[in-house]
Amino acid sequence: MKIALVGSRYFAATVFDMLRQLDGVQLTRIVAPAADDRLALAAQAAGLAVHVLANPKIVPGEAIAEGTDLIVAAHTHARVSNEALARSRHRGIGYHPSLLPRHKGLDTHARALAAGDDEHGVTVHFVTAELDHGPIVLQSVVPLLASDDAERLAARVLATEHRIYPLAARWFVE
Repeated sequence: MKIALVGSRYFAATVFDMLRQLDGVQLTRIVAPAADDRLALAAQAAGLAVHVLANPKIVPGEAIAEGTDLIVAAHTHARVSNEALARSRHRGIGYHPSLLPRHKGLDTHARALAAGDDEHGVTVHFVTAELDHGPIVLQSVVPLLASDDAERLAARVLATEHRIYPLAARWFVE
């Protein structure tokens, strides 16, 4: 499976490491918002070329290598364009740190707490050209605790992401 990884920061770098360990995975392109982003640095250290986005809000078609089977979006704030999705045989999967369709966008942990939600979680979904949309592949629920603040909730959600994202990626690879 030929995968293009689009993402940023710690979570994307972790997904990068996970994908490199899966049998049958070839990373065709790493797409990051900046050359000094944690994902970009990890890819460069591994000897892989990185496409740095000219506009960190959109992934253009040319960012995705021809022959890509799947785009994996891991902590990206960039919208994956229709042109980019068209270059990937299976289009793409992405993760979002909330139970979509609730709390699309940024600051999901703080918004879940402010809304008085009983639960929060992670969604793996098919990527569309519209942020945080697309059919849901997998969700994992994280109950909100009375002791939660946004930082503690984010840490618990991140732990859940580390468990379910590899499951979703392996589903496509196998």
